[in-house]
Amino acid sequence: MNKYQEDLLAAAKKPLPWQRLSGKNVLVVGATGLIGGAVVDVLMRRGPLDFDVYACGRNEERARRRFSAWWPNPRFHFLKHDVTSPWEETVDFHFVIDTASGASPQLYVSDPVGIIRANILGVDRLLDNGRRHGMEKFVYVSSGEVYGEGDGRAFTEDYSGYVDPMSVRSCYPSSKRAAETLCVAYAHEFGVDVSVARPSHVYGPCFTEGDKRVYAEFIRDVIGGDDIVMKSDGMKFRSWCYVVDCASALLYILLKGESGKAYNIADESSNKTIRELAIMVADIGGRRLRVELPPDAAATGGTPITKAVFDTSRLRGLGWSVDGTMEEKMRATIEEAARQAEA
Repeated sequence: MNKYQEDLLAAAKKPLPWQRLSGKNVLVVGATGLIGGAVVDVLMRRGPLDFDVYACGRNEERARRRFSAWWPNPRFHFLKHDVTSPWEETVDFHFVIDTASGASPQLYVSDPVGIIRANILGVDRLLDNGRRHGMEKFVYVSSGEVYGEGDGRAFTEDYSGYVDPMSVRSCYPSSKRAAETLCVAYAHEFGVDVSVARPSHVYGPCFTEGDKRVYAEFIRDVIGGDDIVMKSDGMKFRSWCYVVDCASALLYILLKGESGKAYNIADESSNKTIRELAIMVADIGGRRLRVELPPDAAATGGTPITKAVFDTSRLRGLGWSVDGTMEEKMRATIEEAARQAEA
């Protein structure tokens, strides 16, 4: 068992009111994505596993590869479904974590309509189905991008910065904002227990082959034996979070979060520029760093936000915490990603 697997098991042993899930059905939407997959992995490691886990995604082939360890388990179920389509399942999902959203930057310019539909229509379908079928808790995984361009302060959950609604790139943060308000509207009008999670930039293994986020590109470079190629000056400053810590945070919000509240998710000890991240990955992989600026940076779909750091006081108030350094977790990420590439 490598460190990444050990971290997943440790997350499954966190001191949470797990008894709330006993005998219930837990639905994870967007389960083949980076964050959703980690949530499924943590839940399936919970012992005793006295609840059912439903992993929902659009690509069954990818799901079979991603969850091969869990596929034979009678407590694991895969649902092939597009969240923008009506739900026809007869199963009542008591707890729902919705991570379904295109989060790869190139999609923001190549499929902005699809991004908006998943973030608004998809959430509406889930909430409407849930309120009519005994749903006890819904956690919507939004994004720190809802804060827009800030004024330099650390983002608290009541902050709102600037997002240009006339930019195609805003398909992502604008629809995330609208989906959050939709969650609050369902809580107000129908009494649905809904909490919102706002992750910072998340890193970890099991990213998809089409993921163009910078950390995934950097890791692919070092695993492939290449130098890291950075396509910006790397001076944008970010809060980062290890995917296992993010999955753990979502479970804290699911089981202890207050309805109608949003919660930032970040490791405040892992605030770094993209350049610092690239240097870290290069050093771990024994490679060099090169900078190659594209002629049209806007065409890549990259965020215009220069600084995005998060205050996590509210989440820590639920008892959530992180251990270890970002370098240790990045090493675990690269080790697991390399293992998967060889499998």
